[in-house]
Amino acid sequence: MPSQPSKTLEHFPNPHPERDYVVHMDLPEFTCLCPLTGQPDFAHFMLDFIPDQHNVELKSLKLYLWSFRDEGAFHEAMTNRIADNLIHLINPRYLRLLGRWYVRGGITTDILIEHRQTGWENPHLLSQLPPVHWAQHQPGY
Repeated sequence: MPSQPSKTLEHFPNPHPERDYVVHMDLPEFTCLCPLTGQPDFAHFMLDFIPDQHNVELKSLKLYLWSFRDEGAFHEAMTNRIADNLIHLINPRYLRLLGRWYVRGGITTDILIEHRQTGWENPHLLSQLPPVHWAQHQPGY
């Protein structure tokens, strides 16, 4: 039976909770609907996180993102909703989600969200993350 969209995100135990390491995910095929016009909106998400006790399971993330294709929301609301759900699911030490929304009405929109666990710091590892380059809508940072 083919996969179906799902709002259920799943996680699995972090195999190395004693170590800080970055998980980078490139999610280029997101789509939802404009809440005003009903026309499709497209985004390219880039997700970086440092797991604590859990990692997000990839297939559930794919089906979760797919589940928004017929849902209307503003760019800011959708990007924050996805970040909130991931933070709630895995409680990462650090999370950065960049939503690069494609042109609508001649305007591109980038939404950047960062989250840190209270008291967590690793400035060396964070300095190794790929930099965010604004207004360059192409794959990667």
